[in-house]
Amino acid sequence: MTMEVRIDKWTWAMRIFKTRTVATEACKKGRVMIGDTVAKPSRTVKPGDIVKVRKPPVTYSFRVLNVTQNRLGAKLVPEYMENITPASEMHLLDVVRISGFVDRRKGLGRPTKREGRDLARFTDSMSDGADGWDFDFDFDDLDDNEDEN
Repeated sequence: MTMEVRIDKWTWAMRIFKTRTVATEACKKGRVMIGDTVAKPSRTVKPGDIVKVRKPPVTYSFRVLNVTQNRLGAKLVPEYMENITPASEMHLLDVVRISGFVDRRKGLGRPTKREGRDLARFTDSMSDGADGWDFDFDFDDLDDNEDEN
C-alpha cells in the first residue's frame, strides 16, 4: 500500500511554503499543479507524482520520491523530493534577481540610505533657526486692531 498525503500538507512539509495556510492559499489560487492539473488543497500526492509550483516569475517542478505529513529539516528534504525545475526557469530567476538592483528607476521603491540621508539633511536645514515664515508684521498686532473696530 502506498501512502498518500494532501498536497497542501506535503508542500509545507517539503519547505516549499513557510506555513500550511500559505500552501493552502496557493492551491486555492491555482498555483500548485500535479502533472498538468490544478490541484485543490485536499488532493493527494504519492511517490512518482510531478508537482509544479508557480511562484512568479518561476514555475518550479518537483518529483515526489516519498511522502510525509511532518515538516522536515532542510537536510532531509532531498530524500523526499527531487527538484527537476528546467534550467531555463532557474536562469529566469537569476535574471530577475540581478535586474532588481540594476534597473530600479530613480524615484521608485523605498529610498536608498543615501537618499534618506539627503532627505534628512534637507528637512533639518528647513527647520534650523526660523519657523519657516517670512512676514514683516506680527499676527497678534493684527488681531488687536480688529478688536478695536
